[in-house]
Amino acid sequence: MVNGTGPGGQAAPAGLEPVRTLLNSWLIPNDSRRPTDNFAAFAAERRWEPGDAARVRELRDDLRQVVETGDADPLNQWIGRTGIRPEVADGVIAYRHDAGPAGEFLAAVLSAVSAGTWKRLKACPDCRWVFYDNTRNGGKRWCLMYAGGPDGRACGTIAKVRRYRSRQATAAQ
Repeated sequence: MVNGTGPGGQAAPAGLEPVRTLLNSWLIPNDSRRPTDNFAAFAAERRWEPGDAARVRELRDDLRQVVETGDADPLNQWIGRTGIRPEVADGVIAYRHDAGPAGEFLAAVLSAVSAGTWKRLKACPDCRWVFYDNTRNGGKRWCLMYAGGPDGRACGTIAKVRRYRSRQATAAQ
């Protein structure tokens, strides 16, 4: 595992946490630094039919793109593909669909978009771990800033050290 939900407070609000967990079924572990796709185990735990699993994997990849680039077009395409529709129930907006697990994940994302929490789901530029930015100003960039992860690795610290060394090398020339 790259980073947890412990002291760094990376867990998302209730409805968005399953989406964050889905997105982190693809990761770059700190120890190997090679992309790892754990989706098959993720889907097997949930006992999804192969068709549902394939659709959720495709949604996961598109949602990662949205988180990493900010381009919402894939979300709009998924709304059309799943036929998800808003409905007022008990004074709140709910989303109805016939799209199985993919529809449930998409409904959670749309609820987060309308609640304003979706924009706080971010991907670390170093390890690409998806975390929830719970800082007051929403300015968190890295999954961890201080050593505390596996092998004492902290993406924010490493990025700052790289930048420092680059400046030192430039100044020495």
